[in-house]
Amino acid sequence: MQSDIEIPNPSPQAKGPRRAAIAFILITVILDVLSLGLIIPVLQKLIKELVGGDDRVASFYIGLFGTLWALMQFFCSPIIGALSDKFGRRPVLLVSAFGLGLDFILLAIAPNLWWLLVGRVITGITAASFSTAQAYLADVTPVEKRTAAFGLFGAAFGVGFVLGPIVGGLLGEISLRLPFWVSAALTIANWFYGYFVLPESLPKEKRSAFSWARANPLGSLRLLLSAKGLLPMACILLSYQLAHLAFQNIFVIYTDTYFGWKPYQVGLALGTVGILNMIVQGGLVRPAVKTFGERILVFVGLTGGILGFAAYAAARDGSTFFYSTIFFALMGFFQSSINGVMSSKIGPLDQGRLSGANSSIMGLAGLIGPGIYALVFRWSRAPERSDFWQGAPFALACLCLVFAMFLAFLVVPKRAGES
Repeated sequence: MQSDIEIPNPSPQAKGPRRAAIAFILITVILDVLSLGLIIPVLQKLIKELVGGDDRVASFYIGLFGTLWALMQFFCSPIIGALSDKFGRRPVLLVSAFGLGLDFILLAIAPNLWWLLVGRVITGITAASFSTAQAYLADVTPVEKRTAAFGLFGAAFGVGFVLGPIVGGLLGEISLRLPFWVSAALTIANWFYGYFVLPESLPKEKRSAFSWARANPLGSLRLLLSAKGLLPMACILLSYQLAHLAFQNIFVIYTDTYFGWKPYQVGLALGTVGILNMIVQGGLVRPAVKTFGERILVFVGLTGGILGFAAYAAARDGSTFFYSTIFFALMGFFQSSINGVMSSKIGPLDQGRLSGANSSIMGLAGLIGPGIYALVFRWSRAPERSDFWQGAPFALACLCLVFAMFLAFLVVPKRAGES
């Protein structure tokens, strides 16, 4: 039975031996996210091991690595998005997948921090292809169905982050480097899948010329000025990304330092977050959009994040911290809703640029967030600091979402497409 969120009447160029559809790109996303998720429970522990076990020194390098990764995302996402608008989505996805697989091998054999640093820079470049995957989804989905489709995209992320951290945590109990080898194998397998199975989604007549003015980060971000209300919504997305960086940049070292969590416990906690988001984005977003609309779901998602990070900041034992994760289920409503509203404000020729611009926002947040979280964690760990300040990094994430909530009340329209 044909999905009702595929393009009903694809152009002749889109038909070919296999018709570009949502299922194809979701498999690609799942494999990519799974490979990235595998290393989450072990990367920060490996950094801590390489600096001799000092959590304050390790937090500095975690912040540095996170900033460099985001710097690559910031500069490369709009370039990759613009290249996919000119040459099609498929070749860009193939090149990125192959490069990411080779990079995981580099990370697996890294003998010191500097090898890890080079590996993270390359990962930042190749992982920028997620903007292309999102543009692929926009290609095969009519505008009124995109919020639901973006929900499925988020659910695919959820599948990867359910299985990735859990399996990565278990593998990390054997060796901190084993998850990198498995990630390399998965990513190369994804390249084979893309080469032999994944069809192109962007017909030649809909492609646009490549321009450095459009492909540089500032040129990409200028797209956000092209429609009324788009830039303020990008600011909401920026605040959300700043908060979400707490998971990437402080979660592992925080739980290791205060609760003594092993890799499998980190994987279980992050896997739980992934399960909750997968349920929400894969099963609840679509009917919720029809019932309540994107605006309400933006608020619901931000509320879940505020409650979750506040609970994390207040938790003083591992069990309370773990059970606080349930609040983040509501946060799954945010990303697909805000993406759906933003996507409805521009035409089909600029969907790749919008995905690139949104990825640049993520990169911009990454330029700011890792260093700030590292500084706040180091500050809270100072000998003269009382236990009251233990949860300061998560309190900061909570405040970012409070600001996003305030801005959302002012600028998010009641219906997609409204000013």
